[in-house]
Amino acid sequence: MALLKIVKAGAPILKETASPVKTITKNTKRLLNDMAETMYEAEGVGLAAPQIGKSLQMIVLDDGNGLIELINPELLEASEELQDGPEGCLSVPGYYGDVKRSQRIKVRALNRHGKVIVYEPEGFLARIFQHEMDHLVGTLFIEKATNLRKVEE
Repeated sequence: MALLKIVKAGAPILKETASPVKTITKNTKRLLNDMAETMYEAEGVGLAAPQIGKSLQMIVLDDGNGLIELINPELLEASEELQDGPEGCLSVPGYYGDVKRSQRIKVRALNRHGKVIVYEPEGFLARIFQHEMDHLVGTLFIEKATNLRKVEE
């Protein structure tokens, strides 16, 4: 496994729509492994492929309950009930803001073995899913955030 360089806000790839993964290969699985290692090393809870310079619909995330890998995730449902909470981003270091997100969502994605999995996260995990899926369509949390603030490290 290898640590990857995290792309920072201002990089054009963060504004692009990521391409679907057509075939899951050894390289796809290696990239998932490297993304997870990079996320954990950076002490993040999620990382999307565009954040490491790859325009692919791939996400890794972990809310403290174990690693979840998503390939070609698709939002199927989103509750009208919203949660308003703080977010940060590995691509926008040192900034935090409050973002309204659906409290519950339903997402279909492929796992590393090409199997279709349906997730129904709530609360914080739903927030991570939505934040990372935004990266796949070129949206950064700072575009949705209120009360954006810089936090001294």
